[in-house]
Amino acid sequence: MREFDVVVVGAGPAGGQCARKLSSKGYSVLLVEQNESFEQNNFSSAATPLETLAKFDLPTEVVATPWRKLEIITSKITRSWHSSEALGVVFDFAKLRAFLAQQVKEQGGEVYLGYRCYQSQGNIVFLRAKKGEITQIKAKVIVDATGYSRSVLYPNKNKRPTFSKAIGIEYLIQVSSQIYEPYAENLVFFLGHHWSPKGYGWIFPMDNFQLKVGIAQIDEPHHIVEKTESLRYYIDQIIRDHIGTIDYHLLETHGSIIEYSLGLRDCYYRDNIIAIGDAVSTVNYLGGEGIRHAMDGAQIASLAIERYLAGQITDFADYQKQMLNIYRSSWVKSEQLSRKVYLQYSDARIDQGVNSLKYLSTQEILVILFNYRFEQYFKGIKGYLWKKITRLFASFSAK
Repeated sequence: MREFDVVVVGAGPAGGQCARKLSSKGYSVLLVEQNESFEQNNFSSAATPLETLAKFDLPTEVVATPWRKLEIITSKITRSWHSSEALGVVFDFAKLRAFLAQQVKEQGGEVYLGYRCYQSQGNIVFLRAKKGEITQIKAKVIVDATGYSRSVLYPNKNKRPTFSKAIGIEYLIQVSSQIYEPYAENLVFFLGHHWSPKGYGWIFPMDNFQLKVGIAQIDEPHHIVEKTESLRYYIDQIIRDHIGTIDYHLLETHGSIIEYSLGLRDCYYRDNIIAIGDAVSTVNYLGGEGIRHAMDGAQIASLAIERYLAGQITDFADYQKQMLNIYRSSWVKSEQLSRKVYLQYSDARIDQGVNSLKYLSTQEILVILFNYRFEQYFKGIKGYLWKKITRLFASFSAK
């Protein structure tokens, strides 16, 4: 039986970064991925602020393209912000995961592709290969980085708690250079009942004249819109009505699920098992952004694992406390706002809210979208109301 200090189950950004950090410290690490290639299950919108590259020491080879412009489009309103300099990047999700796994191997760790953890008992992990053969691995620490499935913490799905569920589909399409040009270095988001009731849509640029077009929705009834169409319907609508073409080549279609614990009431650890990434709801439920939060949480977890292996702690309670201190306040605000905007607001109210954002600078809108500092939004509201008031007084003066 093979033995490791740490077995990380799931080679997404969280699992890959956790294994990368621990292997760099000389620990024996096994990173396990259920797919046989990182090109499989390549779903992620993958837009992130520019500082993410430096924070996690990521090379440009994992970047598909930079972005320096943002657009938010509702049923009737379009607002945009831009910069002369790059504001962030869109990752090539497959290359990012492959890079992290390669780093693990270069630092002395091992990577198993095409294996799924179907059971763990104490220090023993049971891995099942695609062809059905079983491999037993002994580990001092087991990391659940399996995303929404949480398959290590909850091998029996019937015993899982109830989560709020969101679903998404994304097309990767090839278009002509002429069609691609307006979307180069531009992130486009869609809100409102016309484009995506119960959620939002997006267009993100990739390299080689490719675009990612996606829709994500909360899997619950809308308070106003009684009948909604399929996710593919709304993606096709964005391509047809906004991009304005039916002349494209569909390269890939990816789907994914988020099962999110409202209030961050996840199980963060049990015995020698520690959970990271979407297994503890680090994806932001309002914007769907998860990569940098997953990697950040993985680094916090790796430090806790080091202390555990050194005998300095006997459980991961401090890890859970630290994660909640960092995320709970802004994540609860985000989930509350997401349920209002995506499931309760009228189309007119969404239009009005986005229209008020025109009074915000590019940096202020980035603070809202990527730092979840919602007090900046009220600055926009004040500007909107002040303009309405001044117009009202002007009309009175004219009389």
